[in-house]
Amino acid sequence: MSRRVEQKARAREKVAAQLAAQARAERRKRLLLALGAVAVVVIVVGGLVAVRLAGGGKESSTGPSGTADAQIMTALTSIPATTFAAVGTDAAQASPSAITAPPLTSSGKPKVLYIGAEFCPYCAAERWPVTVSLSRFGTFNNLGTTHSAGDDVFPNTPTLSFHGATYTSQYLAFTGVETTTNEKVNGNYAPLDTPTAADQKIFDTYNQPPYVQSGGSIPFIDLGGKFVSSGASYSPELLAGKTQAEIAAALKDSSSPIAKAIDGSASLYTAALCKVTGNQPTAVCTSDAVTAAAGKLGKS
Repeated sequence: MSRRVEQKARAREKVAAQLAAQARAERRKRLLLALGAVAVVVIVVGGLVAVRLAGGGKESSTGPSGTADAQIMTALTSIPATTFAAVGTDAAQASPSAITAPPLTSSGKPKVLYIGAEFCPYCAAERWPVTVSLSRFGTFNNLGTTHSAGDDVFPNTPTLSFHGATYTSQYLAFTGVETTTNEKVNGNYAPLDTPTAADQKIFDTYNQPPYVQSGGSIPFIDLGGKFVSSGASYSPELLAGKTQAEIAAALKDSSSPIAKAIDGSASLYTAALCKVTGNQPTAVCTSDAVTAAAGKLGKS
């Protein structure tokens, strides 16, 4: 009798051991599946981050932020003087206004201060002529590509970004501040760059009448303490549906409405900057387009 009891006890122990082994195997299986799913997510997200950081893929007005490629940079910096002359400045709806203020400098050079935000469609439009004009005095590195917010007016306006970019010039210094991204977190656009106290004071002081027409607008640009500009000089609607590469390529075509607006505005900025730099470099500042644009500074 005791032997049968012992055999039954061993059988129960064997069954319990088998059930425990099956349970352990099931837990291992679920763990492996979970880890596999996490790995897939990590790979996908990592791939998207890599594309964003590398600026790879087709430039799109609704695509992720990236870095301006060599094709875009070449287009921005190789607009012929004849194109600037042909388009004139008639398509520009505003120009930098002269102010009386202390010189704005950095490292012994006149400083250009830009304050904007990546969500802002007017900033998106104005970065193009600001970049074109500054590129005639120096070189940008790590210039970004992005678009304005999708839930604002003129949604997803394709543009550049000064966040993380550097600028080298023997004539000028440049500070580009993008205060927020184009994506909302808890209902507000996520913070990006913070202006220094000195730059914030410049913004608060000169981004209001009588220096500009309306106070507090962005983008705000101070050109060496001699000229200021606020808002966009043409409508962002002009860039709707385009990619950054298409916009950059159009800048050489004097018949293109995009070239007329951006190149025309860039000539006005260039004329103001030539007054800041003492008409240097000579080849730029004595060109026909810049000489003609100088007579329109401060006029809307």
